[in-house]
Amino acid sequence: MAFAEKYINPFTDFGFKKLFGSEPNKDLLIDFLNQVVLPEQHRITELSYTRNEHLGATELDRKAIFDLYCIGRNGERFIVEMQKAKQNYFKDRSVFYASFPIQEQAKRGEWDFQLTEIYTVGVLDFVFSEDADEKEVRHEVKLKDQNGRVFYKKLTFVYLEMPHFTKTEEELETTYDKWLYVLKHLPYLDSKPKALQEKVFDQLFAAAEIAKFTPDEMNAYEQSLKYYRDLKNVIDTAIMEGETKGRLEGEIKGRLEGIKEGIKEGIKEGIKEGIKEGEIKGRMAAITESIVKQLLRGKLAPEEIAEDFGVDLEFVLQIKKEQGL
Repeated sequence: MAFAEKYINPFTDFGFKKLFGSEPNKDLLIDFLNQVVLPEQHRITELSYTRNEHLGATELDRKAIFDLYCIGRNGERFIVEMQKAKQNYFKDRSVFYASFPIQEQAKRGEWDFQLTEIYTVGVLDFVFSEDADEKEVRHEVKLKDQNGRVFYKKLTFVYLEMPHFTKTEEELETTYDKWLYVLKHLPYLDSKPKALQEKVFDQLFAAAEIAKFTPDEMNAYEQSLKYYRDLKNVIDTAIMEGETKGRLEGEIKGRLEGIKEGIKEGIKEGIKEGIKEGEIKGRMAAITESIVKQLLRGKLAPEEIAEDFGVDLEFVLQIKKEQGL
């Protein structure tokens, strides 16, 4: 397949792991964490990748699957995730995931409970702030007391709301700015911008060039890009038409009933406020196809898939049953 873009989309699963999750490109992740996440007095020079799946003792533990999980030379833990769409209980999920690198530090026998720093990093392709007037890009969250003083400094959540980053190439001043710029604009660039002179960006653009991929990498990226575009199309369409989450769920249910009964009336029941039948078919097909792919991968439980797509669990279970999975 020939791609119109020259460089990979870092918001795809394949693209994110290609740039930040492989040993040859470890320097990219180190520089990203140093420039975007960590304070100046706490720079890291080395880290090691660990298993993305948290293999805990219980079924609940095994539901924790991170995009990237790595450990710094001094024991710092980093959970790094690229989030494509807003999820129900997004903040709860972040706190839940942070509990695993805390628990795994426990030692047998006598132990003084001393922990190393833990950072949960979310690069968001959406806006999650409740305050619509707040346009901040970077959010750093710590445990604080009633007077705003940091109660515990070893647990940090950093969220980057990428839609709020609006600087142009001419406005880039710091390496932090340049990292956010390249993450947001990479698939739309034809060459490395002149403002990005740092050596680390030479490495990034070389790794991101699609023409250098192997056939297997091309195929993997194509599938990952299709999933990203399908999901983004559903979200963008819903936003454009002012649909609420509840209305979209109603349309999905109505469409499924129409398919099962084999009559057009079922389709009409799933269409709200004059939305054209062709449009709902497209959204339905995209969501259904994406859910099937997640079920085939077998990494997420139906409950997690339902939460990620903002649909009812019954919807996911119905698809699983119809596909014989």
